[in-house]
Amino acid sequence: MSDDFTLPKLDEAEIDFDAAESPLSTRDAPVVQRTAADLEQIFDVPVTVSAILGSSRMPVGDLLQLGPGAVLELDRKVGEAIDIFVNNRLVARGEVVLVEDRLGVTMTEIIKSDS
Repeated sequence: MSDDFTLPKLDEAEIDFDAAESPLSTRDAPVVQRTAADLEQIFDVPVTVSAILGSSRMPVGDLLQLGPGAVLELDRKVGEAIDIFVNNRLVARGEVVLVEDRLGVTMTEIIKSDS
């Protein structure tokens, strides 16, 4: 028995390949329509959503002197967009809205993630 094995030589005429039947890239692959039902497995995953109206810095002594009715000056102006975080990651900007005597947030800009 010999351990030598030679591969057969193939030239282009022997290759049975039809480029028209094969996708050229993943962009040519059929598009599958997804719906919200496809995400049903993650519907119960808890996330933390925070709407940051603004921030302020002050010494602890001043913080301890704050009481009911105190006004805390923030670094944002009225009407300026607020930041919306999901699990401590900035995902959108929005505006504060009043809906039936409750405060809410409407998203006005989605922030595209670099990662």
